Amino acid sequence: MRIYHNQLTNNLHQGLKPVWLIFGDEPWQKNDSLATVKNYAQQQGFSELIRFTGDDKFDWQLLVEEYQSLSLFASQRIIEIELPTSKINESGSKVLLKLVEQLHQDVLLIFHGPKLDANNQKRKWFKTLEKQGVFLPLYDIEGKQLHQWLQRQARVLNVNLQPDVSSLLVEFFEGNLPALQQELQKLSLLFDNAQVSIEDAEQLIIKQAKFNPFQLIDALLLGNTTKCISILDQLQHEGSAAGQIIWFLHKEISQIFNMLEKKQQGESLNNLYKEYRIWDKRKPLYQHALTHISLENIRHAQSRLSQVDLISKTSSDFNVFILLADICLTLYHGDKLAQLPLNYEYG
Repeated sequence: MRIYHNQLTNNLHQGLKPVWLIFGDEPWQKNDSLATVKNYAQQQGFSELIRFTGDDKFDWQLLVEEYQSLSLFASQRIIEIELPTSKINESGSKVLLKLVEQLHQDVLLIFHGPKLDANNQKRKWFKTLEKQGVFLPLYDIEGKQLHQWLQRQARVLNVNLQPDVSSLLVEFFEGNLPALQQELQKLSLLFDNAQVSIEDAEQLIIKQAKFNPFQLIDALLLGNTTKCISILDQLQHEGSAAGQIIWFLHKEISQIFNMLEKKQQGESLNNLYKEYRIWDKRKPLYQHALTHISLENIRHAQSRLSQVDLISKTSSDFNVFILLADICLTLYHGDKLAQLPLNYEYG
């Protein structure tokens, strides 16, 4: 049986299955799902937890022996098996197929790992286990679903958010649920169910660092490339991860590109602001960007950003922050920079 994260609690109350398959790359949902299943099982009397790591060196016979053994400490046990690559070799697959024939309600099996591709989901060991239990695939939470997730978590933590604060938090932390959850916990402690205003939230977030990627985006939207370069320099000195900056720039540049295309097709700015949830305070920033950035330049920027992403992952001979400064300049001066290569000699 396949369910999704928001169905987990209801599914548990319908009866605890003997096998759980939890796979995906989103860390908050992974940790929350594992904790929820194990906590519920412990409430039902599963008081002992045994952990294995099913890597390529793992002896799968150890799992069988543990499953079949009688515990000195508890009659009901949880056996958790982490699969670092979401793959099981042939010997492990054969062991699991035999183990399925012995499943009973006193031992709970939990398999978890990174995202499981379609081919692995079709393998016999996985399909057989899924029939006996629950498969919980974890996907990134985005757009409307992220807003719904935020509202649910705010209610759980008794955080009273103004609508603009929800949009601000989604804008700042989309793609990083652990950080967003941490921010909600902080707001819960600081405001104790009092309403959190947009001014309160902005001040709290901006105070976390002298410079952050959000300030870089604001400067970029306003076309202040000199400030962009200064912020990138400071972020580099603070040890910020280049990959995180690339992610923010990719997200923002992609959105501006989509907005520009729709604007060119006749869509009004007001409709675009509504569609992309741009709140009033940020409308002047986007108005400037949508007026001064051309589709040609943004295509240049997207192409160069892809090159920077590749360089950052495959070479240590280049200062990625200098290349990111090039991306900021390209958005407004792409016609002049298009002929200049990114792979300069850096000493």
